[in-house]
Amino acid sequence: MTIYCDESGGLNTGVMTFSAVMLTPQAAADIHSRFRCVTGLRGELKGSRISIVERAYLLELFDRAGGRAWVAVAKRETLAQNPGGTLPSDLALYAALLNSAIGHWLPETGGVCTDVVIDDGRYDPKILSHVREEIQAGLGQWGRASLADSRRSDGVQIADVIANSLFNTVIGSPRAPRIQRIIDPLLASKAIRIAELTHIP
Repeated sequence: MTIYCDESGGLNTGVMTFSAVMLTPQAAADIHSRFRCVTGLRGELKGSRISIVERAYLLELFDRAGGRAWVAVAKRETLAQNPGGTLPSDLALYAALLNSAIGHWLPETGGVCTDVVIDDGRYDPKILSHVREEIQAGLGQWGRASLADSRRSDGVQIADVIANSLFNTVIGSPRAPRIQRIIDPLLASKAIRIAELTHIP
């Protein structure tokens, strides 16, 4: 199995979400291919660009394939401040959410080797390489952490849609009520689980 990771939002928006999606590479490719075949999508699959109906279809394909996700969520209003009264940096929050999402998966892998693929688009590659090294240290011999261009990763694009879906519901966007109805069954079945982060360790 592979854990595909992507984030949505940031401190400037009031909410950051980070999804860690577990799928086999073949399942991710099949979901992505079927979605494009049916919808005629061209270009990168992103949660911010697809319609409500397209989002529902993608998440239906994800659920049918047995996909599962942990989504770590941080809200600016409930996030503990630094000793000086400032909020954590965007990068610090990103790293903490990534660690939380992956950390929730590791006890469930049963010792099976699990690779982690992280979107490389948010920060400078040198900065992200340090984040990758931290995740690799946590994986030890049980897997490999790597960075990927989301445009070339089926799983990362699926993770983007899930992160964006939770971002919309938490931030209360105009589309939030309909997106909430789409994801409610996946939350009920625990295909998607949420871990709220209120402080950075």
